Amino acid sequence: MKRPIQFDNHPFRFLLYLEWILLAFAAFTGIIPSFSQRFQPRFPELTICSLALFGLMGLRLPTRNHITKAIYTAVEILLILIIGFFGGKTARLFPFFYLILVTRSCLIFELPGRLVVTGLSFILFLLTIRRRFAHIASSPGEQERFWFFTLSFVLVFGLALLFVLLLMNAVLSERKSREKLAIANNKLRHYALQIENQATLEERNRIAREIHDSLGHSLTALNLQLETGLKLWQSNPTKAQTFLTKAKELGSKALQDVRQSVSTMRSHPLQEQSLELAIAGLAENVQRSTGVAPICQIYLSHPIPVEVSTAVYRIVQESFTNICKYARATEVKLEITTIKTCLQLKIADNGIGFDVTQNTTGFGLQSMRDRTLALDGYFNIKSAPGSGCQVIATIPLSLSLLTHLETHDVHD
Repeated sequence: MKRPIQFDNHPFRFLLYLEWILLAFAAFTGIIPSFSQRFQPRFPELTICSLALFGLMGLRLPTRNHITKAIYTAVEILLILIIGFFGGKTARLFPFFYLILVTRSCLIFELPGRLVVTGLSFILFLLTIRRRFAHIASSPGEQERFWFFTLSFVLVFGLALLFVLLLMNAVLSERKSREKLAIANNKLRHYALQIENQATLEERNRIAREIHDSLGHSLTALNLQLETGLKLWQSNPTKAQTFLTKAKELGSKALQDVRQSVSTMRSHPLQEQSLELAIAGLAENVQRSTGVAPICQIYLSHPIPVEVSTAVYRIVQESFTNICKYARATEVKLEITTIKTCLQLKIADNGIGFDVTQNTTGFGLQSMRDRTLALDGYFNIKSAPGSGCQVIATIPLSLSLLTHLETHDVHD
């Protein structure tokens, strides 16, 4: 809820200063003795107290409850009437008090309330004028001049009320627009910071995935080659030499992957070779590491986008890495098929399996899931202890590619 308008948060503090100057001048005129009995104040103490209370009310303007606002305005009007009826010379300044009333109403009411207070102020001003000059007796010419002056004064006062109302509305609207603009700018800066942080986080995750998928795979294969070479070093040095040579090649490849990751992070790990050849290379690494030759069935009826082929390659790479590290499988089968709406990938092994409710939060598995979901695809893992594992990914193909293919088929 809105905080009441006080001195420390008053939007136009100079208005308070003008009010105090006017009220101080009114109090001063009420104190000075008058030589005319007509303008002698009947209750000077009441007038001074009313002026002081009216001025103090300007230090706290209600902004929350409509009933509080109405009571506050009614008390202000009552004080103005008291000053007008019992103020003597001070009563001559009563039109300025209505201007203060309208100014304050603009700060606490919305437009309908402002219009009501302005109209009520003008009506009370007319009633006060009628009462004060109802018993003036003079010649017809003087009365004509008097009423002409009175009507002119009423017209000027009405225009003054209207001017104050329009001016305050314009100033408040401009101030509210500035506040909304400042809030919008703050939100925009906050959103920009959030987007920047999110982009930084996504880039970090992407780099982590790239390092894990490329360097992790090479180091895993390197470790397996070294372990096998060490086991065969005493019994079969010649074969162990083969494994160590392969380990050296994998170490060189890992070093190359690190350099590429630090510099540019490879966006396309296939390096201008087809997906079939790239996966064949991964299958060959599996066979060298575990002695198990994966059965690869790849049926690509048409070319697929680079981002899809990259994701498929990384998923296959991570799956083969997990098979080499954990599965202890004797049979691995890979199947990739495409239709005009999507690409389907299945990788199955007959290894030891695992509990999918407890072992799906690793970075490798999460990386495969993230890559699939980033392409609006579907990813699932089916496994159980002692029952092997099956990785399933379905990735939709882009509409632009489908349109291109349909056009190509028509031309053919």
